[in-house]
Formats: sequence, C-alpha cells, structure tokens
Amino acid sequence: MATETERKTCTVEETARILGIGRSQAYAGIREGSIPSLRVGRRILVPLGRLHEMLEGPSQETA
Repeated sequence: MATETERKTCTVEETARILGIGRSQAYAGIREGSIPSLRVGRRILVPLGRLHEMLEGPSQETA
C-alpha cells in the first residue's frame, strides 16, 4: 500500500525528463492527449500511475 508521502503526480518538467523529451514536447503531448494529465488550478500535473501504464503498453491480458 502506498504511503501518504509517496507522490502520485509529477510536473510537466519531471514528465519530460522521465520520457527523455523536451519540455515543449511534453506540453504538446499533453495538449494533444497522448500524455495523460490533469489540471489543478493553473498547474498541470501528470498522474504517475497512468504515465507508467502508458510506458508499459497494453498488458498481455488485453492484447
């Protein structure tokens, strides 16, 4: 079970580093919907769980 101090989201800049792309490419991916995101006020956050699912691709069960 996740602890309360474990982060569930990351910033766009952190997402860009994880994906190995530039910050503007990350914003473009969020704008077009290829990178999952949510807006909290003026901040854009990327859910880490969905980002990892996206990187892993479809599971064997659904393929």
